[in-house]
Amino acid sequence: MADKRIDRDTFFQRAERLYELWEKEESLSSVNSLAVTVGETENSYTKSSAVYSWLFGNEMKDTVILFLKNHIYILGTSRKVDQVSSVLSDQYNGRVPPVSTMTRNKNDHDAENFETLIGYMTDAGENAGVFIKDKFDSDFIKDWQDALKKSGITQVDVSLFFAHLFSIKDEKEIELLRKSATATSNTWSAAKTKYVEIIDQEKRVRHSVLSKDFVNFMKDPKIQDSLTRYDIDTSYEPIVMSGGNYSFKWNHESSESHVNSQFGSIITSFGARLSNYCTNLTRTMLVFPSSELEAAYEAVLAAELAVIAALKPGVKLNEVYKVGVNTLAEKSPKLVENLNKKELGFATGIEFRESRLSISAKCEETVQAGMAFIVYIGVDNIPNKKKGEKGKPAAIAISDTVLVKEEGENEVLTEKAKSRLKSNLIRFKDQENEEAETDKDKKKLLGRGQRSVVLNDQTRNKTTNEELRKEHQKELGKRLNVEARARLSKQDGGTDEKKVKKSNVSYKNEERFPQDADIHKMLIYVDRKYDSVIIPIFGIPVPFHISMIKNCSQSVEGDFTYLRINFATPGSQLGKDNGQFPHPLAHYMKELTFRASNSKSHHSDSSPPSNNLSTAFRLIKEMQKRFRTEEAEEREKDGAVKQDKLILSQNKLNPKLKDLLIRPNIIQKRITGSLEAHTNGFRYTSLRGDRIDVLYNNIKHAFFQPCDNEMIILLHFHLKNPVMWGKKNTRMFNSIQKLEKLLLT
Repeated sequence: MADKRIDRDTFFQRAERLYELWEKEESLSSVNSLAVTVGETENSYTKSSAVYSWLFGNEMKDTVILFLKNHIYILGTSRKVDQVSSVLSDQYNGRVPPVSTMTRNKNDHDAENFETLIGYMTDAGENAGVFIKDKFDSDFIKDWQDALKKSGITQVDVSLFFAHLFSIKDEKEIELLRKSATATSNTWSAAKTKYVEIIDQEKRVRHSVLSKDFVNFMKDPKIQDSLTRYDIDTSYEPIVMSGGNYSFKWNHESSESHVNSQFGSIITSFGARLSNYCTNLTRTMLVFPSSELEAAYEAVLAAELAVIAALKPGVKLNEVYKVGVNTLAEKSPKLVENLNKKELGFATGIEFRESRLSISAKCEETVQAGMAFIVYIGVDNIPNKKKGEKGKPAAIAISDTVLVKEEGENEVLTEKAKSRLKSNLIRFKDQENEEAETDKDKKKLLGRGQRSVVLNDQTRNKTTNEELRKEHQKELGKRLNVEARARLSKQDGGTDEKKVKKSNVSYKNEERFPQDADIHKMLIYVDRKYDSVIIPIFGIPVPFHISMIKNCSQSVEGDFTYLRINFATPGSQLGKDNGQFPHPLAHYMKELTFRASNSKSHHSDSSPPSNNLSTAFRLIKEMQKRFRTEEAEEREKDGAVKQDKLILSQNKLNPKLKDLLIRPNIIQKRITGSLEAHTNGFRYTSLRGDRIDVLYNNIKHAFFQPCDNEMIILLHFHLKNPVMWGKKNTRMFNSIQKLEKLLLT
């Protein structure tokens, strides 16, 4: 591979900025020379390598560059000298002095070259600017540092000076940052698709595996398209966190545990390093979140947007920090307690993180136009509940890379990866929505319907009313016979389709089987997600669906706790359908009994072994209660049809009956109400405000019972299709008025 040629114009433009700032910076007034060296190191980000990347576009290891007020010297191998030949000059270019090269001599380990360079530094003055914290392992750098120490020259750390120099980006740097941000956003699009696939198919994927996948996404031509012609790498190892294990440290390693795909949050952080320029992105995917978790996300997002808006030229970074904290406190005071308060971001560019320009409470540095910042807001230990079920604490972190503008709004370089709530939310549609199309056919049975009046031709041979009544009775008799035949065929196991019962299979495939620590310890584990109980039998965890458990009991005898589980078997439940047993002649387990000690086996144990039996007993009872309640509700809903909307009549003279009682009762306490006729049905309204609608074309029979020899007046409706009122499936509806009350009034 051919060596990269140095861009002469870029070198002199940036060297001009270096010498200009050298003259203005008060802290460097006593510094007479700047010596920068680069060698072998495990650290990807050093100030020395940043100087070479900024001036030359790449690192040139085992090289010394010496900046004097009147000259620039570059010491390197003949190959490195050839690389920088395009920037050689024997005269000033603006503020930039002449540039010369020196070729290394490995025979004397560059002792003569070092002596020459140190002589130039001594002539310039006794103070030399270096990067004291940069450490390198190569022999060349060690020899240079030893020679510098022996010379007696005072070494001054100039890291802050170069931090200011690198912070303000020129047009070429801004363009590279935009491309780097595009690569980061493209990777997030692919990562987001991956998450949806994992949660949709309930795959078990480790955090560490996902981290490696995101590294590959960063370099995949199908994802990055034309950006692959640039040198792309990750700024750091991508971080994937979920399931209550969160950290806001940039050196955090993704764990070997599986991604939590039930409910909570998944935090992902990564960034591209394109042609040495870094960007970063952090997004939080909310999986089946509660309303509280959604509100927390909105509060964190508001704080991040407030910090981005506050990064204006002339504003101090500690003031920007206060804006972020105050915004979060205003939106949600509780979240501030768990905020990552160390910093809310930092400057970025050639170096991923410039700690001297951080958005923190103690940083007095001033924001300037052309700076690039990574804004990062992270909050952990957020309560995570859903439908009464408490999960592991969640965390929310949002980060973007921002370019500070002189005027107007700042440019969010990673804006393509949307941070709004609805773009980072995973929530599947209910089955009721999926069945909406089938409900349309049922709705046609209800509603106002089409009314048409057909007048029969009246001829001379007109039939009498009695004959018409007899014909109508014959039609009703035929209809009753058809309905009775259909009903009897169902009872005798006829050809009519039977309703398919809810499956009692615990896990349809191996991937859904939980990998909990209790299972590996051969303890009883209750899986509330799949309504199953996993019981160890001969060292093997065996799942049982909750419908197969008839009952369970717990008893304490002496120092031991006993848990007895009785299973449903063919013939054990009289009067119930045995269809759940596909092989009734097979051998079935009837009961199991477990025993555990009530005392701790070791003083370091947090709880006695019997704690597992007590917990399992409680959870099984709760699961049985919930499962039976759901079954009862499904039975009630069987055959029920959702009614169409009642069309209210605006006529004030609508027929209306007052002081009526209703059966079945809406509540236990009997209260009166009124029945009013509207355009396509009746509406009963109680004094408490409860409403029941009965549509005309869902009424099969209507009876009126006067008060002849009775103490009540009754209006009875028998419906064609049962409807759900509250939690009950109702086919009959009675409106009653007591005669006693009428007489009193």
